[in-house]
Amino acid sequence: MMAARERAVRPVRSGGHESSSSVGTRLLTTGMGWVRRTPENRCSIVSWGARMSSVVYREVEVKSALNAVKGMPFDWSLNPWSGCAHKCTYCFARAYHARYREKNVGTDFDSNVEVRVNIADVLRKELRRRREGSLAIGTATDPYQPIEGKYRLTRRCLEALVEYPMPTSIVTKGPLVVRDIDVLKKLDERTDLTVYFSVPCVDEEIVRKTDPGTAPPRQRLRALRMLREAGIDAAVLCMPVLPGITDSEESLDAAARAASEAGATAFRHRPLKIDPEIKQYYYDFLATEFPAMVSRYAALYGSGAHPAKDYERQLEERVRRVRARYEFRERPSRAPRPREPETVQLQLAI
Repeated sequence: MMAARERAVRPVRSGGHESSSSVGTRLLTTGMGWVRRTPENRCSIVSWGARMSSVVYREVEVKSALNAVKGMPFDWSLNPWSGCAHKCTYCFARAYHARYREKNVGTDFDSNVEVRVNIADVLRKELRRRREGSLAIGTATDPYQPIEGKYRLTRRCLEALVEYPMPTSIVTKGPLVVRDIDVLKKLDERTDLTVYFSVPCVDEEIVRKTDPGTAPPRQRLRALRMLREAGIDAAVLCMPVLPGITDSEESLDAAARAASEAGATAFRHRPLKIDPEIKQYYYDFLATEFPAMVSRYAALYGSGAHPAKDYERQLEERVRRVRARYEFRERPSRAPRPREPETVQLQLAI
């Protein structure tokens, strides 16, 4: 982390309210840690708890907000940040970071996050000109990672969408989404909206290893319930399913049961995809946390990004059995709505 002279700033809680520091130093808090801002427009997490190492935030301006997408179940994507402090080990967006930005798939992605400070203003201008198609928010980063508590970029983007509505889906692991229930309700009144919570499993011991910077699954599901009680469509993406780690019928059943009890309107799954750029990174993680799995993955994936077809068929049948045990009431669509981002394994990390 760069050594730089720090200047004090007023602290805010994750919900955006002012708070005071007991030691007299004025800092920013994201809800999970304290932040200092440096003259270089960087925000550094200086106390994040046992599950997080330091994260540096750099403010940048963008020329465009909406990204045209082909071959996906939505037409546009929107990402308020580049990089993600959730640090999910399997996140496919790590590969994009390397492929398109020539960054490494490790700390460049999860410890150096770009804050697109003008994205809401740019989005509003683009929406005035371009309103056809559907939008997915959070395809390459989590829109509700902790720093959203300070910058409120996702909220401001939602406010722009209320003015210029288009069918919208949001994918997140961040309970902070409940802060925006008021705006989400307004958007839902004007267009089709679904919030997808990424809950690959509900075993917190596993989650601490695979998704070290995220909120526990029970908090995500509590947030889902709050959205459903507010009348907002909310579903669970059990993605990605990790072979040998979260793919047992017991694990899938626990996730489906918890999703149903929280009021989820749908339960979708997708097995892990391992892009070439993240293969070594993910295998290093396996060697550290699940060493017995390394040889199994090598046999299951070979040189490809997807597991063997037989495995995918068996997993599909397993999930079908599990899903049939519980109730998921999908809300009727008022108009052509964005399909579930099934092919997007937002591991929130994305």
